[in-house]
Amino acid sequence: WFAWVPGMVWLGLKTAFFLLLYLWFRATFPRYRYDQIMRLGWKVLIPVTIVWIFGEGIAIALGWQPWLSGGA
Repeated sequence: WFAWVPGMVWLGLKTAFFLLLYLWFRATFPRYRYDQIMRLGWKVLIPVTIVWIFGEGIAIALGWQPWLSGGA
């Protein structure tokens, strides 16, 4: 796609993009306290992860996994 752009220029553009994206997120979203992050992890992220792992296991056991193996 972008073979005409020199490598260092492309690296600089991507770095600037992600730096600005990071700064935008930091300025837009509120800062969470440590206890809020821990509550989010224990009450939301860990249960979602456990359900996801069980779902993956069921998909593998049933042989329904074209998206797991890259369609091969």
